[in-house]
Amino acid sequence: MEKNNKVKKMMLILSKATLDNVYACFILANGARMEGIESEIFFTFFGLEAIQKSRLEHLHVATVGNPAMHIPSMLGGLPGMEAMATKMMKKKIEDLDIPPIGEFLEILTASGTKIWACKLAMDMFDLEEKDLIDDLDGVLTVGDFYGRAEGEGTHVVFI
Repeated sequence: MEKNNKVKKMMLILSKATLDNVYACFILANGARMEGIESEIFFTFFGLEAIQKSRLEHLHVATVGNPAMHIPSMLGGLPGMEAMATKMMKKKIEDLDIPPIGEFLEILTASGTKIWACKLAMDMFDLEEKDLIDDLDGVLTVGDFYGRAEGEGTHVVFI
């Protein structure tokens, strides 16, 4: 008997809230939904900033230690470099008609993407549910999240 290898669910884990990581995660989740594939995002550690009401519109591009920037780390650390790179990336994103982070989260939740916050990371950073977006589906432990990944055709991706 042949197995069905079709992707049925994407479970994305976001641990860094750099602008590039967040958009990569959101685009993958949105693409899954557009293909009729379930998607869920687990925000852990610094990834929680992408769903914090006070921080989600203030994410940056990392210019230090990011080889894809194609600039020496020493230059990336100069005052203003991160702000300039972030401004340039936000302009490119806007030119491509990709929504800002807050609006993108609304699109994702409206499409059925589940948004989960990591209990351990919330405890670690002294966060409460009221600090996070209103569309949050809940707070889970890692075990709870992996429990949701059951079933053939489920893929877990760490971003």
